[in-house]
Amino acid sequence: MKLNYHHLYHFWQVARSGHLTHTAEKLHISQSALSHQIRQLEERLGQKLFIREGRKLRLSEAGRLAFDYANAIFRQGEELTALFAEGGHAHREVIRVGAVATLSRNFQMEFLGPLLDREDMELSLQSGGLDDLLRRLSAHRLDVVLANQSVRGDDQHPWRSQRLARQPVSIIGASSLAPLPAFPDALRGRGLIVPGPDSSVRHAFDQLCDYHRLSPTILAEVDDMAMMRLLARDTSHLAVMPPVVVRDELRTGTLTDFGALPGVFEEFYAITIRRRFESVLLKRLLDQSSDALLPKTRE
Repeated sequence: MKLNYHHLYHFWQVARSGHLTHTAEKLHISQSALSHQIRQLEERLGQKLFIREGRKLRLSEAGRLAFDYANAIFRQGEELTALFAEGGHAHREVIRVGAVATLSRNFQMEFLGPLLDREDMELSLQSGGLDDLLRRLSAHRLDVVLANQSVRGDDQHPWRSQRLARQPVSIIGASSLAPLPAFPDALRGRGLIVPGPDSSVRHAFDQLCDYHRLSPTILAEVDDMAMMRLLARDTSHLAVMPPVVVRDELRTGTLTDFGALPGVFEEFYAITIRRRFESVLLKRLLDQSSDALLPKTRE
């Protein structure tokens, strides 16, 4: 039996609104008739498309996949009209990327920049806290989350972490500062701007200090790499951070890298969730990005 595109269109409308009643009113049909069409589509596809949460409907994993196809189908109809009217664009798969708000913008650009020139995909970019992004990933509202820490998955949340890059962490400061002695003497008696206590970089830095019996003065704990970049640039204090964060300032000579901290790295991960229906394009992109970014890092 062929797919009923009339039913698919009505499913698409319900998925966009999340409400049967509102959609039925918009389409000028009864709610019972709309529900029946959705059930017929589910029977045809052999998959449950919605999960009911109170009075709202949430897409299941199969529903999200069906929605993506429906979105492509009906967008192509719009593109066909535009093609003859004023010129249109070929359909591109949408990849929904979430990035932790404190993640280095330069790293994000290294990952995302080359993707903007691809003609077979369109990027949807969102930012937020890691917990919120993981919830969106589990709800199939994101395809991948970029973070600077890995997460452990379980049966309830089958997350997977793929390392994309490993960057060294250095002592960064204004170029007007006097040259520093070699590590560990470079940190003795110094006031430092450091990442916040929940950062993996901070954990590694604290372990390094404990090993060398260093007790640096902590002037500020900063979670936001963009703010740390400004503090390093506009004050006379030293900061513990990956050079990739201040790549432009290092290039222009505004800031100086006074040396890498031994054994301290920041790692960048792509977090996905195990799905029955995997995006072949996304997997290929992550593998290509890992191959491109990892060789650039220094061990």
